[in-house]
Amino acid sequence: MRAFGLVLRTASSLVARQQSRRTCGSASPNRKNEPGFGLLFDIDGVLVRGKTPIPRAKKAFHKLVDSNGQFIVPVVFVTNAGNCLRQKKADQLSHILGVSISQDQVMMSHSPLKMFRKYHDKCVLVSGQGPVLDIAKNLGFTKVVSIDMLRESFPLLDMVDHNRRPKVPSSPVVNLPKVEAVILFGEPVRWETNLQLITDVLLTGGNLSNVYETSHSSHLPLLACNVDLMWMAEAQAPRFGHGTFMVCLENIYKKITGQELKYEALMGKPSELTYHYAEYLIRTQAAERGWRSPITSLYAVGDNLMTDIYGANLYNRYLKERLARKSGQAVQQALTGTGASVSQDEDTDNDWESELASPSATSCKSILVCTGVYNPHMELLRDTNHCIKETVFHGHRDFRFEPALIEPGNVVQDVHAAVELIFEMEKFPTQI
Repeated sequence: MRAFGLVLRTASSLVARQQSRRTCGSASPNRKNEPGFGLLFDIDGVLVRGKTPIPRAKKAFHKLVDSNGQFIVPVVFVTNAGNCLRQKKADQLSHILGVSISQDQVMMSHSPLKMFRKYHDKCVLVSGQGPVLDIAKNLGFTKVVSIDMLRESFPLLDMVDHNRRPKVPSSPVVNLPKVEAVILFGEPVRWETNLQLITDVLLTGGNLSNVYETSHSSHLPLLACNVDLMWMAEAQAPRFGHGTFMVCLENIYKKITGQELKYEALMGKPSELTYHYAEYLIRTQAAERGWRSPITSLYAVGDNLMTDIYGANLYNRYLKERLARKSGQAVQQALTGTGASVSQDEDTDNDWESELASPSATSCKSILVCTGVYNPHMELLRDTNHCIKETVFHGHRDFRFEPALIEPGNVVQDVHAAVELIFEMEKFPTQI
């Protein structure tokens, strides 16, 4: 599975273009007060529960803006939601938090799909709810088919709900191109319909006029956004998330074929890919504000051990390993006297095609709040040798469970306490 360890190929031209947008008026007059850190905020369970704002969230964000309403540190909202466009989410957050938030500060679970250019011209089937066709086209996809479009073209396929079955026998209305890839944006409304038609597409190679082929060891490329098993709304207990839908799809596919369903990529937290993209957005913000100090530290604030904390710690480990690797290469060059620099290809994973520059961050610290999925009365795993068989792991099956990765760097009551802690740790002045 290639999604877990994705490292992005370097191309510093994008950041250079962002830096070229700076104007003399936007440059910071006092570099002493320039932030060297960026903040990554989860939304559900940290800022809101369903549509209800969490107390003190607005107060926390008033600490993050100056008298002109501009953020004094780069901030990105990293959510595993994927049922709306970024602008709509930015508008919602602006209303809830009482500060102006742009869509460039919002990262949906599907945002990294912008980098999957090799699929942008292919016919893709999309599953989820909300304006899925608009979302896909906004990300760069040009040929998009929805589940409802499949139902209309092949009316005999959706048979679970007796009320939706054709009243009279009807033949397929084949007017759609062959599906070449499947994208799972998020949990759909009618699970039985989506599970049936996605399985049909995978087992017919994208041509629903064909019969099932269960003997093949491969299937169409499948890309999934948001692997959350559960998420926190207004209810007392967490609700099913897209990860639960994926569990159903995976087990149905295996039950029919005897083979594992495989993903081309998994996006959303805790994927390294998501945090790498978020780090890029942080750097872009800093460049647009004219802040010249490198952003070396990230702080990820979340409420879910299995996604927010796991993902932040996983990315932190990647950053540490990358830094150690570069230091080792520098020492080797000094000893050999070659002075040769590491090529961009050698510093990245050759399986990944992207246009993101290498991260400037060297750490990603996790902060857990007690206002969402996390239950403060639940004992955290302190023993990294704890037997996996005795632990309920809510993460996706393709993410290896490591108890150390769900250990938060800090635990605080809410997002306001998290912001205060970060400013204290960074010795960052609150009045600029």
